[in-house]
Amino acid sequence: MRLVFAGTPEFAVPALEATLASGHTLCAVYTQPDRPAGRGRQLQASPVKRRALAAGIEVRQPQGLRDPETRAALAALAPDLMVVVAYGLILPRAVLAIPRHGCWNIHASLLPRWRGAAPIQRALEAGDARTGVCLMQMAAGLDTGPVLLTRQTAIGDEDTGQSLHDRLAVLGAEVLAEGLAALAAGTLPAAVPQDDGAATHAAKLDKAESLLDWARPAAELARKVRAFEPWPGTEAELAGERVRVWRAQALAQAHQAPPGTVLGASRDGIDVACGEGVLRLTGLQRAGGRRVDAGAWLNGRPALLARG
Repeated sequence: MRLVFAGTPEFAVPALEATLASGHTLCAVYTQPDRPAGRGRQLQASPVKRRALAAGIEVRQPQGLRDPETRAALAALAPDLMVVVAYGLILPRAVLAIPRHGCWNIHASLLPRWRGAAPIQRALEAGDARTGVCLMQMAAGLDTGPVLLTRQTAIGDEDTGQSLHDRLAVLGAEVLAEGLAALAAGTLPAAVPQDDGAATHAAKLDKAESLLDWARPAAELARKVRAFEPWPGTEAELAGERVRVWRAQALAQAHQAPPGTVLGASRDGIDVACGEGVLRLTGLQRAGGRRVDAGAWLNGRPALLARG
């Protein structure tokens, strides 16, 4: 088959590797235009672009896919299938209709749960026990297409947004490889329509969500700390200082203290009263500083440590 791949971030790279290893012809890779990054704000190629160039594949970086010339250039490749993984650009109906077998998308949730931009983090934040990836036949709506294949994984108590991202990227590559082999062999199962009534929306992450609200339950805040690692991260007001919290655990401990009160501080962690339960902060970061454990953060804060 003649394939076209569209993707941008690191999450899409394992799927690109699976496409390269499939034995089919990869005609071109579409990825977003280079963006300024780093302190120098120099233009940086996407992870997908770097891998495609290393493999000797043509890379195309249109600003969008709506103009007739861009669509005509895609159609000229005569693709049998277009694989889309975290591309970041909307595919109009006219583009979805170009490949002979349409367009497939790898989505990092068990659809119809968590349609949208941040399914990995929202599943963690909500306390879901399981998540996974879906190989979906793309339709015009937002993640509304019928599902071809799935892979599931349990969400562990220590999982973070990063660890789950990495695991789902690998599962996405696996489900894509299975789908490509089945399509070529004529054994691909019929796509299963989604139950729109069971859909939930995974809203895009916003830096404004970073601040921990001590009035919320400790279990909810602990999940948020894990879900928002590494970005956008979580911050808290602690003993008159704004700090980044990158590791924490919820304690089922009753108290009568106002939310935000430091109940205890030791080398094991800093215990903060929440609306329900206690959140123990075990990994923190000062503004402009490096990540440290609670014991190191408490150095130079004898008054706070005395509460332990």
